[in-house]
Amino acid sequence: MANPNQEIKYTKIFINNQFVDAVSGKTFPTVNPSTGKKLADIAEGDKADVELAVKAAKTAFVRTSTWRQMDASARGALLWKLSTLMERDANVLASLESLDNGKPFPNAMYDVQGSIKTFRYYAGLADKVGGDTIPSDGPHFTYTRKEPVGVVGQIIPWNYPLAMLAWKWGPALAAGCTIVMKPAEQTPLTALYMAALSKEAGFPDGVINVVPGYGPTAGGAISSHPEIRKVAFTGSVEVGKKIMAAAATSNLKKVSLELGGKSPLVICEDANVDQAAMIAYMAVFENQGQCCIAATRTFVHESIYDQFVQKASELAKARKVGNPFTEGTVHGPQIDDTQYKKILGYIEVGQKEGAKLVTGGKTVGNEGYFIEPTIFANVTDDMTIAKEEIFGPVQSIIKYRTLDEAIERANNTSFGLAAGIVTNDINKALTFSHAVEAGSVWVNTYLAVVNQAPFGGYKQSGIGRELGKDSLEGYLETKSVSIRLPAKI
Repeated sequence: MANPNQEIKYTKIFINNQFVDAVSGKTFPTVNPSTGKKLADIAEGDKADVELAVKAAKTAFVRTSTWRQMDASARGALLWKLSTLMERDANVLASLESLDNGKPFPNAMYDVQGSIKTFRYYAGLADKVGGDTIPSDGPHFTYTRKEPVGVVGQIIPWNYPLAMLAWKWGPALAAGCTIVMKPAEQTPLTALYMAALSKEAGFPDGVINVVPGYGPTAGGAISSHPEIRKVAFTGSVEVGKKIMAAAATSNLKKVSLELGGKSPLVICEDANVDQAAMIAYMAVFENQGQCCIAATRTFVHESIYDQFVQKASELAKARKVGNPFTEGTVHGPQIDDTQYKKILGYIEVGQKEGAKLVTGGKTVGNEGYFIEPTIFANVTDDMTIAKEEIFGPVQSIIKYRTLDEAIERANNTSFGLAAGIVTNDINKALTFSHAVEAGSVWVNTYLAVVNQAPFGGYKQSGIGRELGKDSLEGYLETKSVSIRLPAKI
């Protein structure tokens, strides 16, 4: 059951299975985006706290530690135990997520259930990680071992706080790594609650550490720490470049980055307009448009363009914006004042550059950071709203003539995270799927992210993959071992 008055139990840094104050004694506020008011003061970690967290994680990773000596199947059992505790406390987690992030409670609960499934997927994979035997030349027995990287740093965003934590913890723990995580400063509450659940589940001291704080300080300390062997980051391209540079100049640590997007969704002339409009509506307005894979460039064939714009407008106007704990709400606030003003700025620029504002574009209510679902028509590729990632509820509907033209224009971006096409023609679907430069492609659907399939981007949308078996590779080293035999067997 949703609880808008959910108690906030955990506000301190989590190191070595203990909640502690920041070394500096500093705190920072976390704010309810529905009201703009403070929810709680959170311990503000920085370099000194990251140092303590790394020390704990290193100790937990020594060869003779409980964690390193634990069977892989036992690691899987701990992940499963964590998932059962999440089931028990699902209402608490979803309520905290709605309070801290602003997403409607049913959406927050969906994220909780999805995160439970993520942990269970990796629980099942924990004892499936193995090497190969190699038919090497000469009298040698050669095989490979898959070994955990070691201490890993993980920095997660504010748009899907709990889901992103699960995407990071799951493969790292299944692989046998130890973790120092920094949640987004806007949304630390569920990460700290999960830290408490990890202790209850039985994870040994130092395996999981959570250091809330700001990017330049806590995040910077993680990225540049010489004893962290991998950093995994989800967020903006701008920050991703800084993390990659810090990783290079410190100790050449492994890096995985899941960054921004300006994803295209192509609506073909043979598509059912009502169905296509609904797919596009979900693709752009999900999570208040605060979604890295949001299909904010909707390419619509000229023969159905006007009809599509009309249907899209009807859907957007009917979308209920309001308090995330109010029944029937499907669209909550933007995350904070900075994002709120940024989105409104893009809406203003779109109008100035000549795009037609079909619906929306205004703020909602007298408190919080609510913006109407917004649609622009007559958008051209050179407009700012068609080129830059807005990360808000703004749909640009763009006209095209041929599929080849649509593919060319879809690929004309520095991003490549996701793409979609709506068509009844299998040839068009396959042509687009193979030609578009994107890490995930969806046909007659969108947002079909599943635990079993890899997720990540082309070009400046990132490096490496989350989810699926592929994500495990980023947390593993491959060691080759050759043993001389008396004779070739």
